[in-house]
Amino acid sequence: MPGIYQFTMKSLLLSFFLLGCLGQDPNFVIMNNQTIHTSDNENSQKEDTATFGNGCFWCTEAIFQQVEGVLKVRSGYCGGHVLMPTYEQVCSKNTGHAEVIQIVFDPAVITYDELLEIFWQTHDPTTLNRQGNDVGPQYRSVVFFHNETQRKKAQHYKDQLNQNAVFDNPVVTTIEPYKNYFEAEKYHQNYYNNNKESNPYCYYVIKPKLEKFEKVFADKKRKL
Repeated sequence: MPGIYQFTMKSLLLSFFLLGCLGQDPNFVIMNNQTIHTSDNENSQKEDTATFGNGCFWCTEAIFQQVEGVLKVRSGYCGGHVLMPTYEQVCSKNTGHAEVIQIVFDPAVITYDELLEIFWQTHDPTTLNRQGNDVGPQYRSVVFFHNETQRKKAQHYKDQLNQNAVFDNPVVTTIEPYKNYFEAEKYHQNYYNNNKESNPYCYYVIKPKLEKFEKVFADKKRKL
């Protein structure tokens, strides 16, 4: 499992860069002086789905569970060629899968654009097939898009991050079509909440990540 990814000043600037200005029309997002139109259909949906791979799914599940408007988060494997892979098979680095979280969210409360912001700011998208001490293609930084709108948004944001050198190194996040998703084993689900009192990893790795998330994204934290 990965070490702690430090939030730097550039990660704070990323927040302003991605979603610093919102237009008066809720169907428009202003980013880097460019206007991206989101469809009325997207905003009228009661539920939508996003799938991200950004390292250990124990950590990323715990973070996105804290986001207001997120209805459900499940850990799983996506993008590979083996049917119903086990955790051990994925860890062998031979299945092609990435550890992912699948997020069901309410677009009227949290937008896909905002989820992308959290995604890029809570892991290191500049390391190829690696997050901290975890190395392998299963830990790659990846957005699995469910439709063309998601693909365009993710690709545009990635391009803008690189063109504006928001990070010290280029963003290597891959933008891949959603395919071959399989839910991870039961013991991986809701891992932090189920194990925070018994597993030191939760205290030393996941808890600091959550504390940093709460500071940077206080406005997006789930209300009690």
